[in-house]
Amino acid sequence: MGNSSIILLSLVDPRLQTPMYFFLDNLSLLDLSLTCITVPQLLANLCTPEKTISAWGCITQAYLFHWTGCTECALLAMMAIDRYVAICRPLQYTLIMRAWVCVQMAAASWSSGLANSLIQATLTLQLPLCGHHTLDHFFCEVPLLIKLACGDTTANELALAIGAILFVLFAPLTVLISYTFIARAVLKLPSAEGRHKALSTCSSHFLVVTMFFGPSMYMYLQPPANSTQAKFMSFFYSVITPVLNPLIYTLRNKDVKTALKRILQSQHGM
Repeated sequence: MGNSSIILLSLVDPRLQTPMYFFLDNLSLLDLSLTCITVPQLLANLCTPEKTISAWGCITQAYLFHWTGCTECALLAMMAIDRYVAICRPLQYTLIMRAWVCVQMAAASWSSGLANSLIQATLTLQLPLCGHHTLDHFFCEVPLLIKLACGDTTANELALAIGAILFVLFAPLTVLISYTFIARAVLKLPSAEGRHKALSTCSSHFLVVTMFFGPSMYMYLQPPANSTQAKFMSFFYSVITPVLNPLIYTLRNKDVKTALKRILQSQHGM
């Protein structure tokens, strides 16, 4: 089941129209966008002898990639906060996670990612490029574009470092703090069934967070020593993780599987 299927399921099934699935819809849209930004150019490079991209095409790709990537970092942190409220404040969940609050949290994720991407793209456009413009990568990414510059890149590197701290360090730290409180709350539950239900609610999100932030932190907080490592890390969090996310959520989520069965049965009945 792809990301688009999760979005459609949430739209047609009222049982999935909750804060948790609202954030999951946003995550699915981001994952779908990430693959659409990177995979077409990757396939074009594999299928055609001329492995080129225009300068503006490269900047546009880097801009869109950083927008969706940074937004996903922020959104995963918001989803961890949602899980914290659900597990640690269950009686106040509907009061705290109102529809307007969820919209504001999602909007903050998208707008913060957009702001960071605009800064990165603007600074990258001002870089003087000289010599051959060979990018040893399968898509345009800001850290690699900075390496092609022959002028002063101090401002670019500073902006990239600040963005990495906010999105690749602070966001997973928020997730870690949320899950620390969640773990403490789960251990206090009296029944094993209650603990299992609480853990199953959070396990999919935690696995997705690990798969996304692990390679991202390695790429942006400690740049790989060679291009092979950089390409592998980028490929993992920009292609592999977005493709696996819907599979992880559907295989470990009874609500999504039940909704899919209901739709298939209704279609079969017609």
